[in-house]
Amino acid sequence: MHIIVLAKQVPDIEKVKFLKDSNWVDRKSADTEINPFDLNAVEAAQQMKEKLGATVTVISMGPATAEAVLKEAIARDADRGILLTDDAFAGADTLATSYALAAAIRKVGDFDLILCGEKTVDGDTGQIGPAVAERLGVALLPFVSQITEVTADKLTAVTETSAGSLNVEATFPLVVTGTKELNTPRLPTLKDKLRARKAEVEKWTAADLADADPSKLGGAGSATWVESISVPPEKKRKGEVFKGEGSANRLVAALDKAGLLKG
Repeated sequence: MHIIVLAKQVPDIEKVKFLKDSNWVDRKSADTEINPFDLNAVEAAQQMKEKLGATVTVISMGPATAEAVLKEAIARDADRGILLTDDAFAGADTLATSYALAAAIRKVGDFDLILCGEKTVDGDTGQIGPAVAERLGVALLPFVSQITEVTADKLTAVTETSAGSLNVEATFPLVVTGTKELNTPRLPTLKDKLRARKAEVEKWTAADLADADPSKLGGAGSATWVESISVPPEKKRKGEVFKGEGSANRLVAALDKAGLLKG
């Protein structure tokens, strides 16, 4: 069984700044980490490896610093890490990103299951998993909150929809996007971290994706772009404390004046 996990390096959203000239995220302005939703995907792959003896390959696209994401995945028992890193990939939206990832997956070869988070905390689009499934022509199981059973050729899972939770069985090959409820990622041991530090991460450029059309990569292959970026001003909130006799009545009067009481 071969499992491929898609993982992204994301910045600390609370501290990140933006490059106004290019309207891109300044990824050097804040600490980075593996996308939390993708970490659940890595954990799911690790559990399947322990149960079924699967081989796990993790793929990421980003700058050279994104190698840390793959080292993290290897520390969590991934067998292989591949980083797509090239100026030709820069400025990619989800259309171009999914195109590059799908090309990389085809280069890797046969797979049974692709796992990724339902979304990333920086982009928040939730489009990569579905787009990769479409490009590869395989089934998609989105918003999976629980994987209840896995065999060599299929899995049973719980997916979350607007109508409620559904129990679904799907056969491989398959793309699964997981929610934060999918599992609780375990921490790697010190021994695992030291092993991962020595592990080699493969680095692929656009030239390594032989079947990829350069015009569909990076900014050139993107259908959307950021026109401008602005950070909303911090709102100053007024605090008021009601004490003493009649405080309840004064509170009600204040809420009524603010239009917060109805009926």
